[in-house]
Amino acid sequence: MSTAGQDKVKVRLATTSLAGCFGCHMSLLDIDERLFELAELAEFDRSPLTDIKHCGPCDIALIEGGVCNSDNVHVVRELRANAKILVAVGACAINGGLPALRNKLDVNDILTRVYRNPTTGESCVPDSPELPLPLDMVYPVNEIVRVDYFLPGCPPSGDAIWKFLTDLILGRMPRLDYSLLNYD
Repeated sequence: MSTAGQDKVKVRLATTSLAGCFGCHMSLLDIDERLFELAELAEFDRSPLTDIKHCGPCDIALIEGGVCNSDNVHVVRELRANAKILVAVGACAINGGLPALRNKLDVNDILTRVYRNPTTGESCVPDSPELPLPLDMVYPVNEIVRVDYFLPGCPPSGDAIWKFLTDLILGRMPRLDYSLLNYD
C-alpha cells in the first residue's frame, strides 16, 4: 500500500534460463532504458541481473529454456513453488525449441559418441555428482510444472516482454498485438 512520501510496494520479479540460447534474457535487456522504469515497478530476485542463485518468494517469475536435466527440474520446481505467477517465455520454454531436436535421439548414444576418444575409439562419459543427469528428452516447462502464462517468440522482442510484464505488474490481462510476435 502506498501513502504520500513513501515508495510504492514493488513486485518481486525472478528470472531464470534453462536449456536454450539465453536469447529471451537478451530481449529482456533489449527493453533498454525502460529497465529503469522496470526497476521502479519491480525488485529483482533470482536473475542473471542480480546473480542470485535461488528463488525466494516472488510475484512473477519468467522462465526461458526447455527442461533437459535434473538441475533444470529442480530450478523450475523451486521457481514454481515460490512464484505467484509463472510465465514460460520463448519457444524453448513453451515447446522445447531447438534443444528438443535431440528428442528423437537416444541420450546414452549421444553421450557415448560425444565423449569418444578420437585416438582410441573408447568412450569416457563423465560421471560426477556435480554434473546434472540428462533427462531422456527436453521437456517444455508446462510438462514439469503448472504455467500461468505463455509469452511466445524465438525470442520475444524487448517490446513484447515490456508490454507483457507491465500488463502483469499493473494487474491487466497481458495481450500482445500480432506486430509484437517474433519468430526469427
